[in-house]
Order: sequence, then C-alpha cells, then structure tokens
Amino acid sequence: MEGMTKNEATHENEDTAQAQVDIWRFVYGFAETAAVKCAVELGIPDILENHTEPMTLSQLSSALACRSTPLFRIMRFLMNIGLFKEKRTNQGSMGYVQTPMSRLLVKDGKNSLASMFLFVNGSVMTAPWNFLSAHVLDDRASPFTYAHGMGSWKLAAGNPDFRKLIDDAMACDTKMTVPAVLDGCPELFNGLSSVVNVGGGNGAAVRILVERCPWIHGINFDLPQVVSVAPVCEGIEHVGGDMFMSVPKANAAFLKWVLHNWSDDECIKILKNCREAIAEYGTSGKVIIVDAVIEGNGGDKPKNMGVLLDLIMLAQTDKGKERTAREWTFIFREAGFTRHTIKNIPFLTEITVIEAYP
Repeated sequence: MEGMTKNEATHENEDTAQAQVDIWRFVYGFAETAAVKCAVELGIPDILENHTEPMTLSQLSSALACRSTPLFRIMRFLMNIGLFKEKRTNQGSMGYVQTPMSRLLVKDGKNSLASMFLFVNGSVMTAPWNFLSAHVLDDRASPFTYAHGMGSWKLAAGNPDFRKLIDDAMACDTKMTVPAVLDGCPELFNGLSSVVNVGGGNGAAVRILVERCPWIHGINFDLPQVVSVAPVCEGIEHVGGDMFMSVPKANAAFLKWVLHNWSDDECIKILKNCREAIAEYGTSGKVIIVDAVIEGNGGDKPKNMGVLLDLIMLAQTDKGKERTAREWTFIFREAGFTRHTIKNIPFLTEITVIEAYP
C-alpha cells in the first residue's frame, strides 16, 4: 500500500482479516444463545444428567421422541461451543455427556441457572433489545416500554406467569449468590436479631439466610400478590407491602439486585424507608446491599461485567442502571446514611456487598 512499509501493510491486512472474523461473530452471535435455549427447553441437560452412561444420538432422539437429523446438527453445534462433549460408551460407540457448563442448566440442579436462562432469553425480555436505537433517539420511553407498551413492573403486576418467571429466575441467582456472600463475608450477619429482605420475591434468599444463621428472624417483604404465594417456612415471616411507602422494622435491611432496577430518586426513597426501618437499633442497624459497582467507564476491560449489566438494565428495565462507587456514595448521602463500605465477593465477578450505616 502506498506510503506504508511492508511490515505496516502486513499488519493492516492482518487487522482487516481479524476485523472480518470478529464482525461475523456479532452478525451471528444470537445463534449460540438460540441453540442453548433449544437444549434447555428440550431438557437435554436433564436427560443426560439422569443417564448413567454416555447417550448415543439414537438414545437421545428416542428419549425426546424426535427425529435424529435436526438433533444431530444441534448437538454438533453445542459440542463445538463446549456445552456438551462426546465420550465412548461401553459398547464402543460415541455418546453425549455433560460438561460443568451444561450441568448449570439442569433444571433441578443445585446451582441451576436454567430458569434464569429461559427468563432472560424469553420473548418478553429479548424484544426490548430491538428498540435500543429508538430509545437513544427518544428516551421518553424505555426500550421495554417501546416493545410492550408498558414498563416491566407494570407488566409483571398484571401478568402472574411473567411474575413467576421473574421470581424463578431470581431464585436461581439466589441459590448461588447468597451462599457465596455468606462464605465471602461470614461476619456480615453476626449479632443481627432480624433481617428484612426487601423485594424478596418468593423468599428464597431469606430461607438460605435463616438456614445458615438460625439466630436471625427473617422477614420476606414484597408486594402482597408476590408474598401471598411464597412457601411457608419456619423462622420466616412473609409481609406484603410497598417499599416506596415503608419497610418492616428489623435489625438490618437486605436488598439483593433491587436498587439497580430503579432511578436515583427512587433508590433514595427506598433507602430512606430502609433507614427508618432500622432506626430503633441505633448503631447496630444497617442496610446490606448485594449489587454491582462499575469500575470507571469500562474502557478496554472486556471482563467488566458491571458495564454489561448496566446495558441490560438500560434495555430491560424502565429506569434502572448499575452505579459507580461515586454514584453509590451520592444516593447513600442523599438518603441520610453517614458511612458505607464496599467489599468484593470472591468468585462473583463484579458483584459486591455494600453495608450502609445510619
């Protein structure tokens, strides 16, 4: 190329070739998600998990009562991306087996993310992604509202099936996140007599908490229609209400993936109600928040999950966002808290525990 050395021209050609490879990953990036969703919907991880030996294509197609040709093509792709793998059977033929990744999609598995996967990749939650550009050009409506004519929480309030998908997905996350928080911050709940889980859904988080910390009286607090179907559990009180109006009194308020759903003004209102709820406990009262903290502006850090989560909040909530440490400080100060601490949790990328004190 004119004006370039031979080495410069070679590097430019290599960059162009790599750019073409990379852009095609974006063009067809949806295919991996669609194929994994197909496997989860069919229950393939569950079938393989319950089979003592590798399953041949014939055995798997019989279990699914389907033709082997399309199944073979899908399984070949899923092995190519590492979801499943092949292993030789005792009879010498090749069969499909689980991987650590596919075991996370067994619907009744201990650390299953199957419900979370189906919720996030269901038609309701994927439709807003088609309206990001519309939102940029006119942000009076969220991408979710553009897609569905109303906000996510309004849709959930009038649609019990959608609300159940949310609760099941959050319960999936809870089974992994809450034990990790308890292991990573074992002192977090020491000395607390009661904890109210604000926005606790079906009570999965507070159940784990009370099981691990039996000295705590747990309060599962959410909208009346949500807690009315929550399972009864010893040591847990289900309370219906509106966190924007008031929060039940307790030694500590616990909020997991709640505040990132709301604007700063709404978060300040929620936090003020939490501060009032713990007021009678004086200096021993606190608010415990499990959420993300964005480091800087993302930049060239591809593993900064906070930036990805923020984009998800933009697309799938009405006013939600992830926050930097400075933004967290702002809402705590405005809500009347005097100090707070931020601690990263081992093995949970970009998830932090924040303790705020009145």
